[in-house]
Amino acid sequence: MDIKRVGSRPSGKGPAEYFTGSVRIDPLLEAPGPARVAGAMVTFEPGARTAWHTHPLGQTLIVTTGCGRVQREGGAIDEIRAGDVVWFEPGEKHWHGASPTTAMTHIAIAEMLDGKVVEWLEKVTDEQYGDDRGVREK
Repeated sequence: MDIKRVGSRPSGKGPAEYFTGSVRIDPLLEAPGPARVAGAMVTFEPGARTAWHTHPLGQTLIVTTGCGRVQREGGAIDEIRAGDVVWFEPGEKHWHGASPTTAMTHIAIAEMLDGKVVEWLEKVTDEQYGDDRGVREK
């Protein structure tokens, strides 16, 4: 058994090359091999978002607070809220972040394959992020 005490691992800023806007990442778990799961709590300030990316074994998001947006390549932008759970399939190109006016926090869980949990791609443009038109609300 291994207990990670609150405050034993520092929060970090989302790197500018992978995120737009103000993003805080709080590490939650990285299981030792042979387990492959890794997870973090990610907080996006209004308008903040990830770059496009994929995960070799998929990704689960559990929205804990606020209101955000998710989109897979070729799909509509969907609104997500506290309590929603989102699954992205392995290799599915996507992004996620806060709404333009409301912060959002989610727990992100993914598994590593050959030591890699994410493949970062190009940034989501302001035009792709859009405004409230065309966003599917739940």
